Amino acid sequence: MKNFITTLKHIWNIKELRDRILFTLLLVAIYRLGSRIVLPGVVPSVLDAFNSNRGGSNDLLGLINIFTGGAFNNAAIFALGIMPYITASIIIQLLGFAVPYFQRLQQKEGESGRKKITQLTRLLTLAITLVQGGAYLTYIKSVGAISPNIPVPIFWFSSIIILSTGTILAMWLGERITDKGIGNGISILIMIGIIASLPQAIIFEFTAQINQGGLLTFVFEIAAFFGVTMLCILIVQGVRKIPINFAKRMVGRGNANIPQSGARDYIPLKVNAAGVMPIIFAQAILFLPMTVAQYFTSADGSGGGGFLRQLNDPFSAASMMFSFILVVVFTYIYTALIVNPQQYAEHLKRQNAFIPGVKPGKDTADFIDNITTRVTLPGALFLGLITILPKFAFDLGINQGFAIFFGGTSLLILVGVVLDTLQQIESYLLMRKYDGLVKGGKLKGRSGGSGMQIGASM
Repeated sequence: MKNFITTLKHIWNIKELRDRILFTLLLVAIYRLGSRIVLPGVVPSVLDAFNSNRGGSNDLLGLINIFTGGAFNNAAIFALGIMPYITASIIIQLLGFAVPYFQRLQQKEGESGRKKITQLTRLLTLAITLVQGGAYLTYIKSVGAISPNIPVPIFWFSSIIILSTGTILAMWLGERITDKGIGNGISILIMIGIIASLPQAIIFEFTAQINQGGLLTFVFEIAAFFGVTMLCILIVQGVRKIPINFAKRMVGRGNANIPQSGARDYIPLKVNAAGVMPIIFAQAILFLPMTVAQYFTSADGSGGGGFLRQLNDPFSAASMMFSFILVVVFTYIYTALIVNPQQYAEHLKRQNAFIPGVKPGKDTADFIDNITTRVTLPGALFLGLITILPKFAFDLGINQGFAIFFGGTSLLILVGVVLDTLQQIESYLLMRKYDGLVKGGKLKGRSGGSGMQIGASM
C-alpha cells in the first residue's frame, strides 16, 4: 500500500503527466454527461418500462447499451456512442486489403495518406450514423416512447441531427484524448462505457445469490471472473521471441581495430498480435443484420427471419458459432495486416542482423511468416473461446448482465485498454527515473505492437 501511495505521488509530481490525466478525466466526464441527456421528444418513463420488461442484455441491443455506458437505453444524445466511428474505421481498414487506392494511402503516402484516411473515415462515420440513427429512431418509435405532442417528422429530423452531432462529438473527444490526454481516446471511451455497467451487474448478481442463499456460489463466480481476467492478461502480453544476432564489427582505426562480439537480441511476436480488433470486426458484422432487422421487426422482437433473431441473441448457439468462426478468420486477416515479415527481413538486413541458421532476405521473411502463422493459431482459438465464454457463464446460472463480462469484447477491451494506458503512465515515470508501476520497473510484453488499441490507426 505504501508503494502504491508513493507511485501516485510520483505521478502527481510529473506536471505533464498530471495535466494529461486531468484533461482525460474532464473529457470522460463530458462524455458521461452526454450519456444521460435524453433526446427531446422522448418519454423516459415509457423507455424505462420497456427496458425493464425486455431484460436489457439478452440481445445485441443490450451489448450496444453496454458499449455506450447506458446511453442507448436512455435514448441519450450519445445513444450511438462511438460505434459508427469504429464501424467506419473497420471498413476503411478492410478496404486496404482489396482496393489499391487505400493500400497506397495506408502504406506509401505517409502523413498525407494518414490525413486522407482520417478524413474519409470521418465522412463514412457520418454516413453510417445517418443509417444507424434511422434504425434507432425506428426502434424508439416501435417502443412508443415518442411524445404525442411532437409531430413525427419534426422529431425524426431533429433527432437525426442530434444523434449525428453526438457521434461526431464523441469522435472528437476521443481524438483529443489521444492527442492531449493519456491512452488511446477511442478505446478509453468504450472502456468507460463498459466499466459504467460492471458495478451494477456485480451488485445484481450478489443480491440474487444472497436471496437464494448462494453466497459461496457468488465467491466462486468472482474467483472465476478473476481467473479469466488473469488468463486474458497472460495471452495479451504473451510473446514468441525469435533470437537474432548482430554481425561482428571492427571498431577503432589502424592497429586498434578489434572485433566486437556479436550482440544478441530478439524479435517479439505477440501471441495475440491482433488484440481485440477481430472481436470488434465480428461484432460489427453481427450489428449489420440487427440494424436491418430493426426496420422490419416490432419492438417485442417479433417479425423478421428466425435466423436474424438468433443472431440478435448473443447467447444463442447460432450467434456463438458464427462469432467463433468470424473471430478466428479475422484474427488471421488482421495479423497479416499489422505483421509484415518482409519489413522485418529488410529491417534486419539494414541493421546488419540475422536470425541464426536462416539466410537473410526471402528465407528470413518466410521463416518469420511461418512462425507468425503457428503462433497466431492458439491466439485465434483463444479469442474465439473468449468470444463464446459468456454463453457458458450464462448457462451455468450467472445473470446475463454479469455473464457478458466473463469474456467477449467487454473483457478484452478492459484488459487491453488498461494495460496500454498503464504502459504510457509507466513510460513517463521511467523517463523521470522513478520506479515503474510493477516490480522490476517494466510492464513486460507490451512492446510488440499496439493491437489492443482500438482505433490506433484512426
